[in-house]
Amino acid sequence: MNRLAGEPSAYLRQHAHNPVNWQPFDDAAFADAVARDVPIFLSVGYAACHWCHVMAGESFEDPAIGAYLNQHFVSIKVDREERPDVDDAYMAATQALSGQGGWPMSVFLTPAGKAFYAGTYFAPEPRSGQPSFRQVLAAVQEAWTERRDLVEETASDLAASLSQPLWQVRATVMSPAVDLGTEHESGRGASPGSEWAAAAELAVSAMAQAEDTVHGGFGQAPKFPPTPALEFLMRHAASASSSAHLAYGMAGRSLGAMVRSAVFDRLGGGFARYSVSADWSDPHYEKMLYDNAGLLQALVHWIRLTGSGAPDAGRDAGQVEGSVPPNVPPDVPSSVAPLGVAEAQDAVRATVSWLMEEMRLPGGAFASSLDADTVIAGLHHEGASYRWTRAELDTAAATAALDSELAAEVAAMLGVAPVGSHPLHAGRALTDAEQAAFDHLKPALLAARAGRVMPARDDKVVASWNAMLMAALAEAAMVLEEPAWLRAAVDLGEYLAQVHWDGQLSRVSHDGHARGIKGLLEDYAACANGYLTLYAATGDTRWFDFAGELVGAAERDFIADGVVLNRAESGGPRAEESEAGESAGGVPASGGSVAGLQGSRFADPFDNATAAGVALLAQAFTSWAAYTGSAHHRELAESMVAGVPELARRAPRSAGGLLSVVEALAAGPVELAVVGPAGTDRAALVRTAWESAVPGMVIAVWDGGGEAPVPLLLGRGGAHTPLAFVCRNFSCALPVSTPGELLALLT
Repeated sequence: MNRLAGEPSAYLRQHAHNPVNWQPFDDAAFADAVARDVPIFLSVGYAACHWCHVMAGESFEDPAIGAYLNQHFVSIKVDREERPDVDDAYMAATQALSGQGGWPMSVFLTPAGKAFYAGTYFAPEPRSGQPSFRQVLAAVQEAWTERRDLVEETASDLAASLSQPLWQVRATVMSPAVDLGTEHESGRGASPGSEWAAAAELAVSAMAQAEDTVHGGFGQAPKFPPTPALEFLMRHAASASSSAHLAYGMAGRSLGAMVRSAVFDRLGGGFARYSVSADWSDPHYEKMLYDNAGLLQALVHWIRLTGSGAPDAGRDAGQVEGSVPPNVPPDVPSSVAPLGVAEAQDAVRATVSWLMEEMRLPGGAFASSLDADTVIAGLHHEGASYRWTRAELDTAAATAALDSELAAEVAAMLGVAPVGSHPLHAGRALTDAEQAAFDHLKPALLAARAGRVMPARDDKVVASWNAMLMAALAEAAMVLEEPAWLRAAVDLGEYLAQVHWDGQLSRVSHDGHARGIKGLLEDYAACANGYLTLYAATGDTRWFDFAGELVGAAERDFIADGVVLNRAESGGPRAEESEAGESAGGVPASGGSVAGLQGSRFADPFDNATAAGVALLAQAFTSWAAYTGSAHHRELAESMVAGVPELARRAPRSAGGLLSVVEALAAGPVELAVVGPAGTDRAALVRTAWESAVPGMVIAVWDGGGEAPVPLLLGRGGAHTPLAFVCRNFSCALPVSTPGELLALLT
């Protein structure tokens, strides 16, 4: 047993009994490397990672490899979900050294933490011209002992290069607020607002060129959910831009392709991480909380965008009539039908049900992931819990006393061939008759699956991912009128506030106890956005006030000299240091100040599976300014999106987060105050507000008595009849009292 045995991380504990003398990423590990004067082997992965399991079984459980690593290296294991700052820094080094990245990530470092050789998965024997892991270890050890000066030089040069990122996002209030709708008074040309609008249209055009119109989504295999880009496309579709119809079509087709594919678990709910194939038929089976939080919110926003009264896109594949909002012209030809409203609602309900039943933890927080692999008799089988043979379908039908022809029909429609095991993949919208047949067999399939071994769950609670889900649950509750979901969002908000906050935010908790590093930019920003959404849905000013604390802390800790940072300058361990000088949280007592981490200091404006932390912070500043009238925070947000035109030109599909903020700024964002006594009239106004797809709108609801709880509500109390005030930049239209009048102001 090694030093990982006492770690709370499920991923680290998976390696506690390896013959490798693994150590966590802490001061003691680096001190050991210095004392022994040996290089560090850094292995980074996460609990649900299939190829991490493969390399562990092939190499890290091999006694001979363990002995070699123990003799010649200090071996460090990192859970990338606990330490994304470590992952980011060394992923940049890996990509620079090898031209590729992924997990497991395998990096060789000097004792000072500088990378000099890196790769991802190494097989136990040479394959396709690539060396085996044993050969890599021998070559690195030989270089360290025979060509030490060259190794040190390479490491120092790379560290120096990575310490100066290509992008630095600035957040300043040195210039006047930007007018998003007019030209500069000086007449010196187009305003930044018009440049951003042009950038948004350019991004939509570029995405249209990259769209896979045969299978949906963007690019080719492997195919990942384009979650931040979907949010941008839907916000753009709600605008008056001439490219709104393009954005609408791409969002609808992407969602339709995913929901109808094997990536979406049509039995149990929830989305897998990605598809190995371009047609979404071959999932990489881990289910991640961040994917499902983002896609849940995207589905809810799609329902809003299409309109609750819009016709369903239908179960029949092909051209969809009537499902496009008014004034949206026909779209580009495609064999993928946009997602229908009923389909989206079903997917939302299935995903929330899965989250509540399989991912919710005691106390109200949610676990990080379900593993890609199912462990059966000690062996890892990727996706085994979700795959079906034709015989298994027949047996499930027979057990439930259903006709064998029903099993044959479902097998045909969902791609379960007579030979082999397969995920359930339609690849198209089902007809009403086909859907009825599947619904008839579904209880029998669920009963059969209940008897299977299911993947392991990583019970780690990550602040940012839970905050994203909190917002998604609150919005879903309001749009689909599900009070139980709102109660779940409130319980989650209580957990994060009580467990993760003590004047600063912890990134991770285990078993109801915060542990590890201080939250990163994405944690603070996602939590600020989540609590503002929770306030909008509940009207409870506790959440508004807490969001304000987080906004203030984020500005104080993550902006230095006008530059946005990924990790706070004062970051580091949350736990007190032990007698040995290392933190009880298992992180360097220095806050991770080894040389290799310098590359993770500055915030990256590009999205990954979730929107960039920069984008989340800009959205939080935008919403806070809308609620409070803070010109200061409005200017910060505007300065942070100043680089959007260049970002959109270089990598539009990776700039969806900041492009979404631009759409909110261009729309106002709308500030909506609904004031008056509770009852059916006020509820109707609130319902109309939540059905609106206006980008970035903030909502405040108040009974009008006493002191106004938030600045947006100042001067609006005392009404005996519920009124809605629609404002932009605290300049308001005349109040209205009916849903129809409100809808007219919002469209």
